[in-house]
Amino acid sequence: MTATRAATAPSAPVTAAGPDDARRVPTLLRHLGVAAVAALLLVAASYGLEPFRNFQLATVAAYLCATAGLTVLTGLNGQLSLGHGALMATGAYTVALCQNAFADAGATGGWLLAVSLGAAVLAALAVGAVVGVAAARLRGPYLAGVTLAVAVVVPALTVTFDGVLNGEQGLAVPVEPPPAALGPYFPYERWQLWVAAAATLLALLLLANLVRSRYGRTFRAVRDDEVAARLAGIHVARTQVLAFVVSAAGAGLGGALLAVLAQSVSPGAFSLTLSLFLLMAVVVGGLGSLNGAVWGAVLLVVLPDLTHALTEKLDLSPAAAQRMEGNLPLAIFGVTLVLVMIAAPGGVQGLLARLGRALAARLPGRRRS
Repeated sequence: MTATRAATAPSAPVTAAGPDDARRVPTLLRHLGVAAVAALLLVAASYGLEPFRNFQLATVAAYLCATAGLTVLTGLNGQLSLGHGALMATGAYTVALCQNAFADAGATGGWLLAVSLGAAVLAALAVGAVVGVAAARLRGPYLAGVTLAVAVVVPALTVTFDGVLNGEQGLAVPVEPPPAALGPYFPYERWQLWVAAAATLLALLLLANLVRSRYGRTFRAVRDDEVAARLAGIHVARTQVLAFVVSAAGAGLGGALLAVLAQSVSPGAFSLTLSLFLLMAVVVGGLGSLNGAVWGAVLLVVLPDLTHALTEKLDLSPAAAQRMEGNLPLAIFGVTLVLVMIAAPGGVQGLLARLGRALAARLPGRRRS
C-alpha cells in the first residue's frame, strides 16, 4: 500500500495543474491581442466620427501617454511629481526643432515624423534621468518641491533662449499631409488620430508589459515599504530613477503628439496648471492602474469643452468670461477630485471594478466557495 501511494503521489499535482497551465495565455500575447482589438476599434470609429471628434480622440491619445507614465511613477512607485508638464514641453519642443530642421533641409518622407517622435522621447528621457537622480534622494514635500521647480524652470527657458525657441511666440511644427496612397480627400484629422493612436498603443503595450514584469513588482515593493524592499535585495534608488525615466519618456511622447496635433508649440501650453491637471487626472481616474489613466486622459479633454459650454450659458462680459474659462477648469477638477475621493477612493476605475465584482457575484450559476 505504501508503494502504491509513493507511485501515485507525484502524478497528482501534474494532473491538477495541467488544465490551468493550458488555459494560461502569456502576458505579451494577451497585451498584443488587446492592442490589436483597440487599434481595429479606433480605425472603425475614425470612419464614423466627424473630423472634430477624431481630433479629440487623438488628443485623448496624446494625454494618455502622459497620464500612463505618471501612473507608473506615482501610482506604482509612490513618487509624487508636479513637473510632468515640463517633461511634456521637452518632448514638444524637441519634435518642433526636429521637424523644422527637416523642413529647412528639404527632407521629406513619412518616416521623418517617427524619427522626430523618437528624438522627443529620448530628450524627455534624458531630462527625466537627471531629475530622477535628484528625486531618488528626496521624499515627500521635498520631492514635490523639486519637480515643482522643474515645472517652472523648463517653460522659462523658452524665453531665455528665444533665439532658438522663439520665446512666448513658440514654434511652428510642420507636418506632412497624409500619404498619397490613402487618397486625395483623406481627412487630415483621421490621419492625426491614426498617428496618435499608433504611438500611444505602442507606448501602452510597453508599459503594460513593464508593469507585469519583475520591474513592475520592484516598483510596487519600493512604494509599499522601502526598508523591506532594501532588505529583500532591491536597489531602491536605482528603481526610483528607472520609474522616473519611464514616466518621463511617456510624458515626452505625449507632449510631442500634442505639438504634432496642434502643429505648433508655445510655453503657455505647458504651464504649472497642466502639471496639476495631470496629477489630478490620474488620481480621479484611478491611481496605480493604466485603465485609470485612460479615464484621466478623457477627463483632460472633456473638461475644456464642459467649461466652454458653461461659460456660454452664463451672461458674462468678455473679460469675466475669459477669467471664468481660465479658473473654472481647475475649480471643476478640484470639486470632481473631492467627490471621487469621497464616493470612490479608488477612482473611476476602482469604482467600475467594484461594480463589476458585485455584478459577477450576482450572476446565476456562479461557483460558491
